[in-house]
Amino acid sequence: MIMLKGLKYLLLALFLFTGSHYIIGQDVDWRKMIEEWRTAYHVPGMSVGIIKNGEVIFSDGFGSLEEGKNKQPDGQTLYAIASNTKAFITASFATLVDEGKVSWDDPVRMYLPYFELYDPCVSEMVTIRDLLCHRVGLGTFSGDAIWYRSAYSAEEVVQRAAEIPQAFQFRNGYGYSNVMFITAGEVLRKVSGLSWDQYVKEKFITPLHMDRTVTSTTVLDGMKNVATPHNPNGSKNDPLPWVEWNCSGAAGGIISCTDDMLKWIGMQLNHGINGTDTFFTRADQQLMWTPQTSYQVSDRARELYGGRNFNGYGLGWGTTEYNGRQLVSHTGGYDGMYSAVMLLPTEKIGVVILTNTQRSIGVMLGYEIMDKLLGLPQKDWKERGIKQDNDHFADRANRIKQRTDAHILGTTPSMSSDVIQGLYRCPMYGDISIENDKGQLMINFVHAAGLKAKLTHWHNDTYQLEWLEPQSWFSFGTVQILKDNNNQPSELRFDVPNDDIFFEEIHAVRVK
Repeated sequence: MIMLKGLKYLLLALFLFTGSHYIIGQDVDWRKMIEEWRTAYHVPGMSVGIIKNGEVIFSDGFGSLEEGKNKQPDGQTLYAIASNTKAFITASFATLVDEGKVSWDDPVRMYLPYFELYDPCVSEMVTIRDLLCHRVGLGTFSGDAIWYRSAYSAEEVVQRAAEIPQAFQFRNGYGYSNVMFITAGEVLRKVSGLSWDQYVKEKFITPLHMDRTVTSTTVLDGMKNVATPHNPNGSKNDPLPWVEWNCSGAAGGIISCTDDMLKWIGMQLNHGINGTDTFFTRADQQLMWTPQTSYQVSDRARELYGGRNFNGYGLGWGTTEYNGRQLVSHTGGYDGMYSAVMLLPTEKIGVVILTNTQRSIGVMLGYEIMDKLLGLPQKDWKERGIKQDNDHFADRANRIKQRTDAHILGTTPSMSSDVIQGLYRCPMYGDISIENDKGQLMINFVHAAGLKAKLTHWHNDTYQLEWLEPQSWFSFGTVQILKDNNNQPSELRFDVPNDDIFFEEIHAVRVK
């Protein structure tokens, strides 16, 4: 059996070598395969696009725009691509570099004099390149609480970056920072005179005829064929409203479809050229795809991904290898949606997967698609991915269970609801108030109305947060009211278990 299998691959190799026009993967029933994945993952709706050698070989949708409804997605269906926006930002800087208007290694403070981080010397040294490759010394997702669901402007978010805690030495580690890409968007605005989204539209979206692509949720009400975000709930999914990400747009604000994204990645796979238009130089692209920050490869990853030897982040792209080939990729997470873009530049292969729920189907499905296009032996990607997904949800549930198990019944708060009411202020986050609303104790995140919550007594001086609006990144949470030496409320301490929005970074002190 092994010899026959080997003979089959030998004959196939000879067949290709003799100049046949046969394309590996052309006989794959993509629709059947992807639908099996969607069903196994309990994804309500998704769209998948595949390009090879400059030709779109697949772009279509599966499932439904909203769970329980009949409208099916297609290649024109809109989803949030979230952090896949970052590649548009770095490509924008590549155009400015080519025009001589900026250098990758210009200090950020040359354009944003108010920019500060945890250390004055670091603040002076941070360059545009540093912003775009996650090596300034901040922890992954640290500071996201500042912008999440916030009414702050992008500039106001950047002005609060000095209060984000240091996680490692400057340029001595990798910490994925949305706040630094928001900062990059403000540098882009200062250099070009256009907002990040105006610039991206002018330089890429319009010339590439990405006619369905938009940069804000505010325009979606008048558009058709828009996917609805969902929260996973066991084997079901709960619909969510679209959430505005305007102040964080440069880190993740683009909304697109597979038809449009294939135009974008087709240009990328053609070294910045589309037809007669050159968007950026081949040297720029090689720089964006070259690791600027590296991080360790685990033994498991080395085995799983075909002898992988390095992991890194370029400029707006993750870069590594898969079975001896360069792999350039990125994922994106939005409230109720995930996206994945995976490129094999030497093979001229690109895959884009957009989903309307927060299940991580994209990357593992991407590997399955690439294996079929490369003619590689098939792995159990689906089963691995589902296990990974289930482990993630189980971990979150376990963290919540640890807290509910620690619930102490029969206690009373040492301070009355009248005493703890007032204004609390965090230098990093801003103002938070506790107030009485028609007899109900409420907590109001002043700059983020979508985080308003009821406060119900949990135990001692700790209260449970009951969010008024549905949340996608977290559910259960509590806030403890600390006391000063005079037995008066002094500070808020949050405990909201999740992997993305770190409420524990908020240290709000009573001001009145």
